[in-house]
Amino acid sequence: MTEEKMQKTDEEWKKELTPEQFEVLRKKGTEPPFSGKYVHEKGKGMYACAACGQELFSSETKYDSASGWPSFWQAADPDAVELRPDTSNGMVRTEVVCKKCGGHLGHLFEDGPKPTGKRFCINSAALKLKDGEK
Repeated sequence: MTEEKMQKTDEEWKKELTPEQFEVLRKKGTEPPFSGKYVHEKGKGMYACAACGQELFSSETKYDSASGWPSFWQAADPDAVELRPDTSNGMVRTEVVCKKCGGHLGHLFEDGPKPTGKRFCINSAALKLKDGEK
């Protein structure tokens, strides 16, 4: 599913992304809890990377984790995301990155629902919902 990796400079990304998207996707920022447009979204479709359009998560795997961010129990295609160790801010976490463009999406936790037990906790600013697609 994932094609060749995208290579762009910060200046190129700044021209394509909103300031919030740039902060999250390129600078590993985090939007405030319960502030993102997709945290309470119930529509059906495919969530894609807001930077490059890579399909990442299906609405079929989205659930309300009460964490303040959109949460999914599985990626649409495991090859669409990259998992990296993250020890920033004095915590040990697993960062979730778009494999195509390297954009920071959020973090993965092991406290999700069945069948995977995973919680992909993803920033709304990193996503774009493609309505009606699966």
